[in-house]
Amino acid sequence: MTQPLKVLCIGNGFSQDASWYLEQIAAAGTIPMLVRNLYIGGCSLERHADNLKHLAFEYEYQQNGRHLFDTLVPGRKKGISIRMALRMEEWDVVTVQQVSQLSGIYESYIPYLPEMLKVIRSVCPRARIFFHSTWAYELDSQHTGFENYQYDQQRMVEAIEQVTARISEQYSLPVIPSGKLIQMLRQTAPFDYAHGGLSLCRDGFQLSRDYGRYAVGLLWYHVLTGMPVTGNSFAPPDTDPALIQLIQQTVDS
Repeated sequence: MTQPLKVLCIGNGFSQDASWYLEQIAAAGTIPMLVRNLYIGGCSLERHADNLKHLAFEYEYQQNGRHLFDTLVPGRKKGISIRMALRMEEWDVVTVQQVSQLSGIYESYIPYLPEMLKVIRSVCPRARIFFHSTWAYELDSQHTGFENYQYDQQRMVEAIEQVTARISEQYSLPVIPSGKLIQMLRQTAPFDYAHGGLSLCRDGFQLSRDYGRYAVGLLWYHVLTGMPVTGNSFAPPDTDPALIQLIQQTVDS
């Protein structure tokens, strides 16, 4: 039996979206996965780095978007720290990302990202570390952080892409280009929100519970395993097979 690829996400609601369907997609593919997400809503790299320094037990330890434990340490609210999670499994992959509103602002990554990478590489020397490049907000998003990009989706897309390229090169991090995929899908008629298509966001910034989460989950499976996803039999409930096929083909393109 094939051993599962073990993936730990250090993130927030955006990594929760990305990991929501990932185990189910993997189960329908050729390489199974064990996926866990370290979750604090809206958590930035600065807060992650501070939590690492202070051994903060503030994280939900999620599988498929749901917290696995009420508490692992008596008296602690969430029950798990980053260091504890890094030691929970022999991780094959660890992912890092910036909070969405700062994702296109290079200065927000320093010194926090290199501090985190140093710890991850020390505790999990055999793990591959990936940078999760997140998506731009919806055209009419009311998220206050959209102001950083003058409430302009294309400006946010370009800022994220520029920072992603710089971070990837500077720290030798392979990229999971979720933002690029979402933008590609936004150029197709079914998901062209500006002209009556479906939005891939449910609230202007987090992904829709059906096609948005599914698309990014497929991308993660494709990037982390190198396997094609066209023909994968898993699909979220009540989704259109034609749109599922479109998303699969876009991921593989």
